[in-house]
Amino acid sequence: MTCTPQTPSAAMKPLLTLLLISLGSISHAADRIIDVASGREISRTELLAQARQSDFLLLGEIHDNPHHHRRRAELIAGLAPKAIVAEQLDEGRRTDWAQNPGEALEKRLSAAGFDAAGWQWPLHEPLFAGLAEARIDVTGANISRDLARRIVREGSPALPARIAAALAANPLSPRAEAALDADLLDNHCGQLPASRVPGMRLAQRARDAAMALGLVALPDRPAILVAGNGHVRADYGVPALLARLRPGARMINIAFEEEGKAIDAGATYTHRWTTPAVHRDDPCKGFSQARP
Repeated sequence: MTCTPQTPSAAMKPLLTLLLISLGSISHAADRIIDVASGREISRTELLAQARQSDFLLLGEIHDNPHHHRRRAELIAGLAPKAIVAEQLDEGRRTDWAQNPGEALEKRLSAAGFDAAGWQWPLHEPLFAGLAEARIDVTGANISRDLARRIVREGSPALPARIAAALAANPLSPRAEAALDADLLDNHCGQLPASRVPGMRLAQRARDAAMALGLVALPDRPAILVAGNGHVRADYGVPALLARLRPGARMINIAFEEEGKAIDAGATYTHRWTTPAVHRDDPCKGFSQARP
């Protein structure tokens, strides 16, 4: 059960502000941001300056790490766009923080189609609370779960025309396809039958195409996406599609990882941002075959 916090009194607000600043300083001290091309550690100020010069800024995440959500909210607030694109909302949905400002954040997100149970609310609360505070709206760019299921079952005939066209213009290399398949198997704890891999791969690519098209439609520069690390990989994710949709565009794609648990970043990201890790149970314990 999620408890709704009480509004602090005027006397308590300065104390709470100091506490939040203190906690933020402690957790930020462990952060490291690496510019992959140079191998150099850079500051958040330097990253912000680089982002302002880019056309597209893709911010990854490990979904259950609140540090990642908080850092991204802070970075986005520093850029102050009118809206961003997010994996967590479907195409055609959008928040409007100016509406019903007194309502609980979860309720306002749910009105925009956010699946609180599916995204294990309140894991993403630091991200959306920061965006709401900065009045930066969130535009949906994901395909619906129903469409994803149809794509897994039916294959290419289930693809909307504009997504099919984007994918046809950007076929995966054998190496990128193998990397995507390996990640799909890993995400399903090695329990994904080989017969289902092509359908799951196509659904993943359809999600990426929808996000890329959503980014191109944003008027702000940089146009910003928040999504899982897999979606912002350059080899098989959204950046590969953006490179065809907007040739020559300046792009930053950041992998958010955890201290002591580096992900397979290689050259598929422009930056790696390491934060403190969080404790989690073994995600494969008691795993049953997942649905798309």
